[in-house]
Formats: sequence, C-alpha cells, structure tokens
Amino acid sequence: MSLIQETDFGTPKSKSEAMVTLTIDGNQITVPEGTSIMRAPMEAGTQIPKLCATDMVDAFGSCRLCLVEIAGRPGTPASCTTPVAAGMVVSTQTERLKQVRKGVMELYISDHPLDCLTCAANGDCELQDVAGEVGLRDVRYGYQGLNHLVSAKDESNPYFTYDPSKCIVCSRCVRACDEVQGTFALSMEGRGFATQVRAGQAGNDHRQKHERAGERECHAEEQQDRQIVGQVNQWVSRMCEQVCVGFRTMHFEGQGSRE
Repeated sequence: MSLIQETDFGTPKSKSEAMVTLTIDGNQITVPEGTSIMRAPMEAGTQIPKLCATDMVDAFGSCRLCLVEIAGRPGTPASCTTPVAAGMVVSTQTERLKQVRKGVMELYISDHPLDCLTCAANGDCELQDVAGEVGLRDVRYGYQGLNHLVSAKDESNPYFTYDPSKCIVCSRCVRACDEVQGTFALSMEGRGFATQVRAGQAGNDHRQKHERAGERECHAEEQQDRQIVGQVNQWVSRMCEQVCVGFRTMHFEGQGSRE
C-alpha cells in the first residue's frame, strides 16, 4: 500500500497572527509574520531546493542549497533561516543562484557513491531528486582526493547500521531525535570532514523508538532497518522516508511499533 505524500514546507509554520506581504519572483505573497522565506513560496506551491530543511524541525541552514537574493541586501542568505519582512523583494531562480546551487550539489555528489541504479532508495531519494532539480549532470572534481566512499559501515550499535559513504551530514536525524523525541538518541561526533552520526545517550530504554525518529529524517540512503527492510509497518516507513535524504542511510532493527 502506498503512503500519502505530504507537502514538506521546509520550516515550521509561524504562530503569529500578524500578516506580512512581500514579493517573491514577481508575485505578491502574504504570510504570517515570522514565516521563513523558504516556506512563503511553498504556501503558493513554489519550492526552493533544500536538503537540510524540513518542517518538522527548526531551520538549520547547513546545506546551502536554499540560497536566495534579496533586493537591497548583499550576498545570498539561506531562505530557511531568513524570515520574511514587509515589502521585501526576493528572487529564488536567478542565473547566479542556479550556478551556486549546481556547484554546491556537485560537491555533495563528488563524495557520494554513484550506485543509484542498485541503491534501495533509487526513485525515492531526495538527494537524487535535488540533483536533477538543480540540473547536475556530471561531476568535474573526480574521486582521487580524500573522501568517504570506502568508509566501512558502523555496525556497533544494536539498533542500526550507519553507512558514512551515503551520509551528507545534514544532521536532520540528530535534530529529529532532539526536537521531536527529546532524548538525544543520536548525535554528531567529530569535526569537519571527520563528522559522523553516532548513538547518543547510552542505556536509554527508549532508544529504539527515538532512533526511528532520526531514521524518518534521513534522505541519503544512510539509514536502514537491519532485519525487516521493506517490511516495516506504515508508521515506521513514513517516519523513515521523511527524515533521511535517501531514506536508508541508517539501517534500523525492530518491530515497527510506535512504542
């Protein structure tokens, strides 16, 4: 049975009752004060490319794909962390932005296995979708330098296997465990190029439940169930699909219970 595909607005909905009108790509849009520039056009059905953002957790601004141009302001701020303002004029699809996004995506793919045809997430992978959205067709950098492509899977945790070659370190899984479940079942370890996802608090009786919240946010085929891949129940499948870029970067073990 297929699952209902829900719209991801990128950032949480503002609770403000005050309204703000701005112009995005030539169209006037009125949204609640405090709404992010990313969410504002989504209210009208226009999506800005993103990888680290999702409306179930707070904006993080790490992937640098959702950059926009704002009239009268220098640079290209991240739309997920920039709130709307009255009279603001925003451009989301200029040639400059297209080139920047394509370059950023090229860097991600340069350190990612090119195994889409045999990958379990093929056809249902956010990383794959965004690469196509920004027009990336090849990678110029080669694979001779330092990368994670030959990194060994970490199977030390009883609940999941972590594949660093598929992870883009967006931290959505970690933030979901923190902000949605509140138990810090996953965390980031290391710095810079060596950063990886690791299990959080040791001895947490509810770890399996909360790590599944992290699996829901994985979008680069980094997280996956060890024993029941393809057989988890509807609730767990929905959780997994919405968190990781490709869904199965981290493989989980369990029975698919909400408890």
